[in-house]
Amino acid sequence: MNLHIFRTNDDLNEAAAGLFASQLRVKPASVFGLATGSTPIGIYDKLAEWHSAGRVSFARAYSFNLDEYVGLPHHHPESYLRFMEEKLFSRIDMPESHRHIPDGNAESLDEECRRYDELMEDYQTDIQLLGLGHNGHIGFNEPDKSLRSGTHVVELKEDTRRANARFFPSLEEVPTSAVTMGIATIMKAKTILLVVRGADKAEIVHRALTGPITTDCPASLLQVHPSLVVMLDSEAGRLFA
Repeated sequence: MNLHIFRTNDDLNEAAAGLFASQLRVKPASVFGLATGSTPIGIYDKLAEWHSAGRVSFARAYSFNLDEYVGLPHHHPESYLRFMEEKLFSRIDMPESHRHIPDGNAESLDEECRRYDELMEDYQTDIQLLGLGHNGHIGFNEPDKSLRSGTHVVELKEDTRRANARFFPSLEEVPTSAVTMGIATIMKAKTILLVVRGADKAEIVHRALTGPITTDCPASLLQVHPSLVVMLDSEAGRLFA
């Protein structure tokens, strides 16, 4: 594990974006696993800025998103499809056919999960970007007695829905389920980049990276990955000082 703690979020964003840019220089047709939520926004802003300046191109790259809510229309302001379009895809040159997000409105969610897994079998992710939930979830893989290996539908825990309620008019409007990439798929990535920000995540990220490996904290499984890069802001990293 390579752990980095940054004094400012701008420093963190630049370092994380630099990892993607370096990968693209070595392999223009790189495959990236992408995340949503507030954590990656600054990283996407930096990559879009560099693309606009001609410093980086995604013209040959591919992406696979971690997850999508079940039942939100594609045009809904909180759908992850719309999030990715607004925060990144509309600002870079990655072809639309190279971008992949699970369809939470598929007629058969089981078939959609199988389709997504079969699609990813043709690629190996070079860098998988992850955030971290307050309960230790990665993607939408929630704490449980056992964890699913492949893409699947998950019922969201109440604390996860409450954490995401800030993006919706009310808690009642937060979806109760999502389609998420499974733990085994995440762990197949050549490099995993875990980014965590904020004092409210200090205890869970410390537990995930130094505590016992357990499905009660899905992110703890990252401890066994051979190429884990962790980037924390100073508040999230205060227990590592």
